[in-house]
Amino acid sequence: MRHLELHIIQSVPVACLNRDDLNSPKTAVFGGVQRARVSSQSWKRAIREMAKELSPDHFKGERTRLLYEPLVAALKSAELTEAEADKAAKEIIDALVKLDAKSTDKVKSTTLYFMSPLEIQTLAMAYSKSKDVKKAIKAIDTKNAKAIKDAADISIFGRMVANDHSLTVEAAAMFSHALSTHKADNEIDFFAAVDDLQPKEESGAGMTSTLEFNSATYYRFAALNLDMLADAGHLASMTLEERQAVVRTFVKATIEAIPGARKYTMNGNTRPVFVLGVVREKGHPVQLINAFENPLRSNHGYAEESVKRLKAEYEKLKTTWGIEAVLEKQIPEVSLPVFLDEVVNHVI
Repeated sequence: MRHLELHIIQSVPVACLNRDDLNSPKTAVFGGVQRARVSSQSWKRAIREMAKELSPDHFKGERTRLLYEPLVAALKSAELTEAEADKAAKEIIDALVKLDAKSTDKVKSTTLYFMSPLEIQTLAMAYSKSKDVKKAIKAIDTKNAKAIKDAADISIFGRMVANDHSLTVEAAAMFSHALSTHKADNEIDFFAAVDDLQPKEESGAGMTSTLEFNSATYYRFAALNLDMLADAGHLASMTLEERQAVVRTFVKATIEAIPGARKYTMNGNTRPVFVLGVVREKGHPVQLINAFENPLRSNHGYAEESVKRLKAEYEKLKTTWGIEAVLEKQIPEVSLPVFLDEVVNHVI
């Protein structure tokens, strides 16, 4: 399996990038101590949003329960009447992901569906010709995924459709949860807000409350199956140049994107201090988190020592397990544009 690995060290200051059900920064125990954690789902969301901004023509996927309105619009464009489009849209949605019978304000599905605008158009055109829901859905069967050519994010991040496995798309990318390279404790920020219209003779704050936060140096890992990305169930219908553009966007977004939680009050938007990019022609992706199973302890920061540990772990794995690579590039040894150029040369 030809694949790309990204190993990233990134320091984030006071922030709450990813919250749990109690509104606290997420954590995990690794190596016997508590670490700061950001879930893969949280970081993937940020990456998808940045990829849309960087390459809107290639990343048009939308995850939604609100399929009804775009599907009705596409069916009407395919020359169905309003009543016909309404009936067909509901039947198609029910066959795909089930209509939510409890929804009273809008027509919704029971679960999210990761849709492509081209896929919606293909469904509408196929239904207008056949007037058959099953035939319309067969037209977007992902064994030949031309209908999601405009949504590389579906191919990269995957889609699960419980009602019809022919529409399921296996993710070409994989991610780990980001973990701090050291022990990390959540802290509490007590704050008070002033009421601007409060009379001068009255004292006290307009409101008081608390927020939890942490700060950490994270190890992040992502990988991309380049063979899978180029197969018929993913982006084979693209040209090589288009796939290279998709991978360039994905890698840039993976390196630069950061979850937006509390970005106005605890902006944690930093860039990685180190990125190791590896392309291998066989084997499976291997993350380097065990470099930090023994947590770092330092009074002089964690970033520099984290980079040293990461490099040492990679060299140890190469020696011990005979891991071979056709590309090894590091930021900041090379600039991001050079890094991206080197990576996309290995896209097939």
